[in-house]
Amino acid sequence: MARPAPLINLTPEQRTVLEGLARRREIAHSLVQRAQIVLRAADGEPSKPIAYALGLNEEAVGQWRRRWADAQDRLAALAGSRLFAAIKAVLSDRPRSGAPGDFTPEQICQIIALACETPPPPLTHWTRHDRVRETIARGIAPTMSASTIGRFLKSGRPQAPSHPLLAQSQHHGRGHLP
Repeated sequence: MARPAPLINLTPEQRTVLEGLARRREIAHSLVQRAQIVLRAADGEPSKPIAYALGLNEEAVGQWRRRWADAQDRLAALAGSRLFAAIKAVLSDRPRSGAPGDFTPEQICQIIALACETPPPPLTHWTRHDRVRETIARGIAPTMSASTIGRFLKSGRPQAPSHPLLAQSQHHGRGHLP
């Protein structure tokens, strides 16, 4: 048998903050969805219809209901900007465990700097494999794959501007310099 969904009780100020979050466009969509979950749960809606309406699974809805229910007492004591920050914290993802990165930011910078150098003769241009050999030879990293080099260089590449770089002439007639 399924366990009963925790009851959600909102203060008027909590409801106002959650409704504001649910309408905001400049925050993460996941935060908007979670605010909507809490609001619907506070209105007495069961988890299954909430999940269906928001395109989520019941487990996700249940998780956010429980997370809110666990924080209700703490949130009830807050007001104003402290309440807003606390609600955002409750509805935000918790840090996830995982392995640390294999390369330090300094190593990544050195690899990108290497790619900016002129390759040594007899090379006319760098290939990924040439960069791997040179990275290991310089002691920047003990091992590395060509795909990792490519990923670092791709992530560091500036994006093309969405507008022309050259200024448009104010005078379109002949005899005028821009």
